[in-house]
Amino acid sequence: MPVMNLADNAENLQATLLSQGFVHLESVLTQEQCEAIMAWYTEPSLFRTTINMARYRFGEGEYKYFNYPLPDQLQSLRQQLYEILVPAANLWSKALRLNLIFPDSHADFLKLCHDKGQRRPTPLLLTYGDGGYNTLHQDLYGDVYFPFQPVFFLKQPGWDYEGGEFILAEQRPRAQSKAVSLTPKQGDLIIFATSQRPVMGSKGYYRVQMRHGVSTVHSGHRMTLGIPLHDAK
Repeated sequence: MPVMNLADNAENLQATLLSQGFVHLESVLTQEQCEAIMAWYTEPSLFRTTINMARYRFGEGEYKYFNYPLPDQLQSLRQQLYEILVPAANLWSKALRLNLIFPDSHADFLKLCHDKGQRRPTPLLLTYGDGGYNTLHQDLYGDVYFPFQPVFFLKQPGWDYEGGEFILAEQRPRAQSKAVSLTPKQGDLIIFATSQRPVMGSKGYYRVQMRHGVSTVHSGHRMTLGIPLHDAK
């Protein structure tokens, strides 16, 4: 399952991520690919755990974390996305003074995670029905995390569901929070800051905290595929 020619537009991708903390890419997956991914949800052997959001006060809905080995298509997506994003990740690491160089290969990055006790896979399928939502949060899972997080949108807003906008919120120092509301279509991909993003100020880059969530689904059924590129404790 190849990702569209993101590598050919790597410089534009990096510039957009740096300027706004996220990028919205349209029609990355086909309708058939989205349907094939959604069909995984009913195969219990693919998953290591199921989370009821209400039980943990995360929101209203359900998500399932995949188990290793990942489905071949998901493994391919995860590896491709890492390799496309790693140059931008190293630019961010330098700007944020993180003293961390991300390796070129995703396998080598996962070794860094595993050395820190983060050995559980983090890709997940998320589903929301009427009244479903997800509170603002960050998906860190441990000390080692990748600065970008991709999410694929598997259903069509306005047809499969109403509401359920994807929300990004940033908290700049000594300022009110700023929120962005996005309504991606089926097959779209959003790549966003996992935790912090660098913003240029008068004295160089400073850190801005980023969180993401989902607004209330008014009707229908919403489903997404999240692909954190780091593993969890």
